[in-house]
Amino acid sequence: MSAVQQFLDRLDYPMYVVTAAAGAERSGCLVGFASQCSMVPVRFMVWLSTANRTYRVARSADFLAVHLLGRAQYGLAAHFGGRTGDEVDKFAGVAWREGPAGTVLLDEVPDWFVGRVERCMDGGDHVGFLLSPQEAAAPAPRPSDWQPFRLSDSEGIEAGHPVPGA
Repeated sequence: MSAVQQFLDRLDYPMYVVTAAAGAERSGCLVGFASQCSMVPVRFMVWLSTANRTYRVARSADFLAVHLLGRAQYGLAAHFGGRTGDEVDKFAGVAWREGPAGTVLLDEVPDWFVGRVERCMDGGDHVGFLLSPQEAAAPAPRPSDWQPFRLSDSEGIEAGHPVPGA
Protein backbone atom coordinates (compact mmCIF):
# COMPACT_ATOMS: atom_id res chain seq x y z
CA MET A 1 0.00 0.00 0.00
CA SER A 2 1.35 3.41 -0.94
CA ALA A 3 2.02 6.11 1.65
CA VAL A 4 -0.63 8.27 -0.01
CA GLN A 5 -3.22 5.50 0.35
CA GLN A 6 -2.21 5.00 3.99
CA PHE A 7 -2.70 8.72 4.58
CA LEU A 8 -6.13 8.69 2.89
CA ASP A 9 -7.18 5.59 4.84
CA ARG A 10 -6.69 7.55 8.08
CA LEU A 11 -9.26 10.17 7.13
CA ASP A 12 -12.69 9.86 8.69
CA TYR A 13 -14.68 12.66 7.11
CA PRO A 14 -18.41 13.32 7.46
CA MET A 15 -20.74 11.92 4.84
CA TYR A 16 -23.84 13.58 3.43
CA VAL A 17 -26.87 12.74 1.34
CA VAL A 18 -27.00 15.07 -1.65
CA THR A 19 -30.23 15.38 -3.60
CA ALA A 20 -30.76 16.85 -7.04
CA ALA A 21 -33.89 17.71 -9.00
CA ALA A 22 -34.11 18.82 -12.62
CA GLY A 23 -37.43 18.90 -14.42
CA ALA A 24 -39.35 15.75 -13.48
CA GLU A 25 -36.18 13.90 -12.47
CA ARG A 26 -34.90 13.61 -8.93
CA SER A 27 -32.03 11.67 -7.48
CA GLY A 28 -29.93 11.39 -4.35
CA CYS A 29 -26.78 9.69 -3.16
CA LEU A 30 -24.47 9.26 -0.21
CA VAL A 31 -21.44 11.52 -0.63
CA GLY A 32 -18.12 11.32 1.15
CA PHE A 33 -16.18 13.90 -0.82
CA ALA A 34 -17.57 17.27 0.33
CA SER A 35 -16.40 20.23 2.35
CA GLN A 36 -16.75 23.92 3.00
CA CYS A 37 -14.12 25.49 0.78
CA SER A 38 -14.46 29.24 1.40
CA MET A 39 -15.43 31.43 4.35
CA VAL A 40 -16.11 34.71 2.51
CA PRO A 41 -18.16 34.16 0.53
CA VAL A 42 -19.30 30.87 2.04
CA ARG A 43 -18.88 28.09 -0.50
CA PHE A 44 -19.22 24.32 -0.24
CA MET A 45 -17.90 21.77 -2.74
CA VAL A 46 -19.67 18.46 -3.34
CA TRP A 47 -17.98 15.82 -5.50
CA LEU A 48 -20.31 13.42 -7.33
CA SER A 49 -19.18 10.22 -9.02
CA THR A 50 -19.64 10.33 -12.78
CA ALA A 51 -20.95 6.75 -12.55
CA ASN A 52 -23.81 7.93 -10.34
CA ARG A 53 -27.30 8.85 -11.58
CA THR A 54 -27.32 11.78 -9.15
CA TYR A 55 -24.40 13.25 -11.07
CA ARG A 56 -26.39 13.04 -14.32
CA VAL A 57 -29.42 14.76 -12.75
CA ALA A 58 -27.23 17.34 -10.98
CA ARG A 59 -25.67 18.42 -14.30
CA SER A 60 -29.06 19.91 -15.21
CA ALA A 61 -29.91 21.24 -11.74
CA ASP A 62 -29.45 24.85 -10.66
CA PHE A 63 -29.57 23.91 -6.96
CA LEU A 64 -28.54 20.91 -4.84
CA ALA A 65 -29.57 20.02 -1.30
CA VAL A 66 -26.94 18.75 1.14
CA HIS A 67 -28.17 16.78 4.18
CA LEU A 68 -26.01 16.18 7.27
CA LEU A 69 -26.72 12.72 8.67
CA GLY A 70 -26.24 11.65 12.27
CA ARG A 71 -24.50 8.43 13.30
CA ALA A 72 -27.85 6.83 14.11
CA GLN A 73 -28.97 7.18 10.48
CA TYR A 74 -27.09 4.20 9.06
CA GLY A 75 -30.28 2.90 7.41
CA LEU A 76 -30.81 6.12 5.50
CA ALA A 77 -27.13 6.22 4.51
CA ALA A 78 -27.35 2.63 3.25
CA HIS A 79 -30.56 3.44 1.38
CA PHE A 80 -28.95 6.31 -0.56
CA GLY A 81 -25.47 4.77 -0.80
CA GLY A 82 -26.20 1.11 -1.41
CA ARG A 83 -28.70 1.43 -4.25
CA THR A 84 -28.53 3.00 -7.67
CA GLY A 85 -31.19 5.34 -8.96
CA ASP A 86 -30.73 3.62 -12.32
CA GLU A 87 -32.61 0.63 -10.88
CA VAL A 88 -34.83 1.95 -8.05
CA ASP A 89 -36.66 5.09 -7.03
CA LYS A 90 -34.69 6.02 -3.91
CA PHE A 91 -37.47 8.35 -2.78
CA ALA A 92 -40.14 5.62 -2.71
CA GLY A 93 -40.78 4.83 0.95
CA VAL A 94 -38.72 7.82 2.15
CA ALA A 95 -40.48 10.87 3.55
CA TRP A 96 -39.46 13.98 1.63
CA ARG A 97 -40.80 17.33 0.60
CA GLU A 98 -40.09 19.94 -2.01
CA GLY A 99 -37.67 22.52 -0.69
CA PRO A 100 -36.39 25.88 -1.86
CA ALA A 101 -35.91 26.23 -5.62
CA GLY A 102 -37.61 22.86 -6.25
CA THR A 103 -35.00 20.85 -4.34
CA VAL A 104 -35.73 17.59 -2.53
CA LEU A 105 -35.46 17.68 1.28
CA LEU A 106 -35.44 14.51 3.39
CA ASP A 107 -37.84 14.73 6.35
CA GLU A 108 -35.62 12.49 8.51
CA VAL A 109 -32.67 14.88 8.24
CA PRO A 110 -33.27 18.17 10.03
CA ASP A 111 -29.84 19.62 9.16
CA TRP A 112 -29.58 20.64 5.51
CA PHE A 113 -28.71 23.44 3.18
CA VAL A 114 -29.67 24.26 -0.38
CA GLY A 115 -26.91 25.65 -2.56
CA ARG A 116 -26.95 27.26 -5.97
CA VAL A 117 -24.54 25.53 -8.35
CA GLU A 118 -21.96 28.19 -9.18
CA ARG A 119 -19.73 26.00 -11.35
CA CYS A 120 -18.50 22.46 -11.89
CA MET A 121 -14.97 21.15 -11.95
CA ASP A 122 -13.71 17.86 -13.40
CA GLY A 123 -11.76 15.91 -10.83
CA GLY A 124 -11.30 12.58 -12.61
CA ASP A 125 -13.97 10.01 -11.72
CA HIS A 126 -15.83 12.70 -9.72
CA VAL A 127 -17.05 16.16 -10.69
CA GLY A 128 -17.08 18.94 -8.12
CA PHE A 129 -20.18 21.11 -7.78
CA LEU A 130 -19.31 24.44 -6.18
CA LEU A 131 -22.33 25.51 -4.14
CA SER A 132 -23.32 28.92 -2.85
CA PRO A 133 -25.58 28.20 0.15
CA GLN A 134 -28.93 29.98 -0.19
CA GLU A 135 -31.09 28.55 2.57
CA ALA A 136 -30.46 26.18 5.48
CA ALA A 137 -32.02 24.50 8.48
CA ALA A 138 -30.08 23.71 11.62
CA PRO A 139 -32.56 23.02 14.40
CA ALA A 140 -31.97 23.42 18.12
CA PRO A 141 -28.63 22.18 19.42
CA ARG A 142 -28.10 18.45 19.32
CA PRO A 143 -27.57 16.33 22.43
CA SER A 144 -23.95 16.38 23.59
CA ASP A 145 -23.43 12.82 22.31
CA TRP A 146 -24.67 13.58 18.76
CA GLN A 147 -22.06 12.89 16.09
CA PRO A 148 -22.22 13.23 12.30
CA PHE A 149 -22.29 10.09 10.17
CA ARG A 150 -18.68 9.49 9.10
CA LEU A 151 -16.84 7.33 6.61
CA SER A 152 -16.05 4.78 9.33
CA ASP A 153 -19.79 4.49 10.05
CA SER A 154 -20.44 3.43 6.45
CA GLU A 155 -18.68 0.08 6.81
CA GLY A 156 -20.83 -2.56 5.16
CA ILE A 157 -22.48 -0.22 2.66
CA GLU A 158 -21.62 -1.43 -0.84
CA ALA A 159 -21.86 1.26 -3.51
CA GLY A 160 -25.07 1.00 -5.52
CA HIS A 161 -23.16 1.55 -8.78
CA PRO A 162 -19.77 0.23 -9.91
CA VAL A 163 -16.84 1.94 -8.20
CA PRO A 164 -14.31 3.17 -10.80
CA GLY A 165 -11.05 1.26 -10.63
CA ALA A 166 -12.41 -1.39 -8.25
